[in-house]
Amino acid sequence: MTPNPLLTTPIAAMRAPVTAGLSRSLAWRLEQLDRLEGLLRDHEGEVLEALAADLGKPPLEANFELVGVRKELAHTRRQLKDWMGPRPIGLDLILRPGQAWIQAEPLGCVLIIGPWNYPFKLCLQPLVSALAAGNTAVLKPSEHAPSTAELLARSIPQAFSAEVVQVVSGDGAVAAALIEQQFDHIFFTGGGRVGRLVLAAAARHLTPVTLELGGKNPAIVLADADIATTARRLAWGKGLNAGQSCVAPDHLLVQSQARAALVAAIAAEWVRFYGADPLASVDLGCIVNDAQFSRLEELLAGARSRGQVLAGGRSDPARRRIEPTLVAVESGEDPLMQAELFGPILPVLSVANLEAALAEVRSRPKPLALYLFSHDRTAQQRTLTTTSSGGVCFNDVVLQEVAAALPFGGVGESGMGTYHGRAGFLTFSHQRAVLRRPFWLDLPFRYPPYAGKLALMKWLLG
Repeated sequence: MTPNPLLTTPIAAMRAPVTAGLSRSLAWRLEQLDRLEGLLRDHEGEVLEALAADLGKPPLEANFELVGVRKELAHTRRQLKDWMGPRPIGLDLILRPGQAWIQAEPLGCVLIIGPWNYPFKLCLQPLVSALAAGNTAVLKPSEHAPSTAELLARSIPQAFSAEVVQVVSGDGAVAAALIEQQFDHIFFTGGGRVGRLVLAAAARHLTPVTLELGGKNPAIVLADADIATTARRLAWGKGLNAGQSCVAPDHLLVQSQARAALVAAIAAEWVRFYGADPLASVDLGCIVNDAQFSRLEELLAGARSRGQVLAGGRSDPARRRIEPTLVAVESGEDPLMQAELFGPILPVLSVANLEAALAEVRSRPKPLALYLFSHDRTAQQRTLTTTSSGGVCFNDVVLQEVAAALPFGGVGESGMGTYHGRAGFLTFSHQRAVLRRPFWLDLPFRYPPYAGKLALMKWLLG
């Protein structure tokens, strides 16, 4: 295979420390995690500035990205020795005497392709897992967050040798060239269209892939929910990063008798969060680029023309800002219900009861996140047993992604594979089966000739 000229150090050279066993030790892995921690410490101010430039993130929201990586580092450091240790497995009678265990081993050199919505965190959080598992890595940050991509390209070589981690910058053509190379794992965060291309390219080398995608995450609100708290949490989850979060609530399925109160409460919370003119608020981010803004503005213009806007609805093309907006939707056929919105627009659909809401959820591809607001534990259990989603959160939004020890990932069209904590360590590891037997017992029944041995073999094999 022709080497990728974009890589200053070829994949074979990056794989060498792994195949030579240098990355197997706990000390090597902890050293890499320390280097990553140093990068966060040395460039904290620049990270906040880059995220403000790319997405208009206020400092507190930008700091969430740093916190996410730091939490992953801290949790991984605490648990890494245990994760690396052999896991003993019991043996059947026929295999005794002997010992069996599962040994996690590194895969080699992995490729991490980051998205633009959390361009710092979602490049470096999977890198924590990859390094903890003893791999080397190539990072491809998103070109749609250019300030963050430039910062990563500049800071990573200060922290790591090119044989351990290197950054390749560029557009989609660069990413396409990278995935044609024979990495040992590809970790992609982004949309389903590009995810399919990544999976197809990886299949040519039988390269394992983790796809962290998204989907139309529903939030079900039943009449027994605490409306004030529900509204506050939904308003925050949809306003966070201007709605550009893969786990943001995409639309509301609200029990009819609670709809009016919930709509009024969400609208009031947005005024409390962002003031009477959210477009001027320093606490509301912007849409990442003109293409994404135009897509959202077209959907919003259609809703305006049909008289569907319940609250909000204004936009500012010059600053790529859209105020958080509630939109009335009568059915799943509405244009706003056809694809993931990924912006601060929140459709509201009335449902008669929980069963009607669950039927609507099941009629669509499996989402990355599913939310239910209700005091009723029976309703919560019914939601768990009759739906499928990447994750579930009851009576809140987004925070299931924050828990470092909870696996995070999608199912079906919302993705494949998981990471965070032990799940991330396992994603970037091979679970190697090991059996060790002594020489001192070598019973003859396993060897030909087989005459007269069938009954004994059946008994031994159970």
